Amino acid sequence: MNEVFASVALIVVLMLLLGGSVWVGLTLAGVAWFGMEFFTARAAGDAMAMTIWGSASSWTLTALPLFVWMGEILYRTNLSESMFRGLAPWVNALPGRLLHTNVIGCTIFASVSGSSAATCATVGKINIPELKRRGYTEAQIIGSLGGPATLGLLIPPSIILIVYGVSAELSISKLFMAGVLPGLLLAVLFSGWIMIWALLNPDKVPKSDTSLSLGQKLYQARHLIPVVLLIGSVILSIYTGFATATEAAAIGVVGALVLSASQKALTWETFKASLFGATRLYCMIALILAGAAFMTLSMGYIGLPRQLAEFVGGLNLSPGMLIVVLGIFFIVLGCFLDGISTIVLTMSVVLPIIQAAGIDPLWFGIFLVITVETAQITPPVGFNLFVLQSMTGKQITYIAKVCAPYFLLMIFLLTILWFFPQIVTALPSQM
Repeated sequence: MNEVFASVALIVVLMLLLGGSVWVGLTLAGVAWFGMEFFTARAAGDAMAMTIWGSASSWTLTALPLFVWMGEILYRTNLSESMFRGLAPWVNALPGRLLHTNVIGCTIFASVSGSSAATCATVGKINIPELKRRGYTEAQIIGSLGGPATLGLLIPPSIILIVYGVSAELSISKLFMAGVLPGLLLAVLFSGWIMIWALLNPDKVPKSDTSLSLGQKLYQARHLIPVVLLIGSVILSIYTGFATATEAAAIGVVGALVLSASQKALTWETFKASLFGATRLYCMIALILAGAAFMTLSMGYIGLPRQLAEFVGGLNLSPGMLIVVLGIFFIVLGCFLDGISTIVLTMSVVLPIIQAAGIDPLWFGIFLVITVETAQITPPVGFNLFVLQSMTGKQITYIAKVCAPYFLLMIFLLTILWFFPQIVTALPSQM
């Protein structure tokens, strides 16, 4: 009964703070302090200081600001324009034609960004006006950008995978490798849907306006070489064991600076803007992680994770049913919180439950990230919806509707991964 009362009290405090527009990191720390102060005999002050310092000084977390900075540097280059010029000749023969540049462009930029919103904005700023000019329907332009942009959360280096790895105490490098094949499979599903739509609506797909020889296509593909080399250097350095995730992040930053300089986009102003942008974003994430670490400690002292794990275990749910329940829970929660907040807010409770059910935490990490991806294109708090609204001027409800097929494809991918978990575990097991 004490645990039930404590749970209700903590949820009320959490809702009041979030409803009062208090920052998520401070909200988590506030709820943790309330729990420690009123439901345990442990002094909250020194526990908070020690926990927050331990969270902030984590060496594993060093990879996060570096990958964020790498994405910020590339955001200020001509990368999206180069990708469009390099990809367009190769997709003209596919049903759906240039709509595939959204999918492939997002897949490529996701590999060097790690941020869904940055992927959406960077690829969209070139592709949206270009595809509109060529006569593609606005619904398909927006949908084929909003859905694939979520790949920024899954394909390494992913900011949210680092956050999950730190929260679950898992290898960041193995989590990165676990996200590669599901990310590529999701990109294939997205392109497959575009092909099916194009075959069913051939009158809505503009005719190809260019016909290039193989030599001309290869010449245009030169625009992709720098970014492919950067992606390859980051991923291969992790996969081969040459570098840890943190060292690979440093390689990525150096490569991004070189790529930016080669495109003559690296000036003192863009350098400062990328550094300040990365600092602001990382400080927000670090504050959330610090609050979450303190909240995890508080929950442990109160005993809520153990009690909840025992309660769920007493329901005798099969692992499959447990995953369905957790999937619905995270999709609903993601409608109101961003992905990082969703993960750090729930890990202290969810991890004991999935471990007790015998579910691999590595596989669950990819499942969780894909589930959180769906929240990027679901109202009311879908970050990609906000980005697309600012770029197109359309209503959130309209953007969510045209992105709905991609939401369903993500759910379909989760089903595939449940029956074929080796898609997630194959690459990490070979490291």
